Amino acid sequence: QVQLVESGGGLVQAGGSLRLSCAASGRTFSSSVMGWFRQAPGKEREFVASISWSGISTNYADSVKGRFTISRDNAKNTGNLQMNSLKPEDTAVYYCAAGSGSYYNTLPAQYAYWGQGTQVTVSS
Repeated sequence: QVQLVESGGGLVQAGGSLRLSCAASGRTFSSSVMGWFRQAPGKEREFVASISWSGISTNYADSVKGRFTISRDNAKNTGNLQMNSLKPEDTAVYYCAAGSGSYYNTLPAQYAYWGQGTQVTVSS
């Protein structure tokens, strides 16, 4: 069992940066794949980035590649999503997720544990 709590969301101007954090509890987090997803109003939840349990391998959606960086610290049971060069289309609720599959998993159904989400709003 893994419990996840996101923080770090907020309002930022286009071109700005935000750093999202995900605090995890539960002994299995360090052996779990971690992912970030987002959901804009009226849209389906979509994959943003994921990282292997070791932190060595990462995967990004094309829309954020080169702008976002996912990382994790298993000693602290935390994960982060550094978001740079933000665009208005990045506006969404961002969710941290964890699961036992591959870091290449990009579907929400492939992740068993979810946080409550944090709002990110990018103004133009």
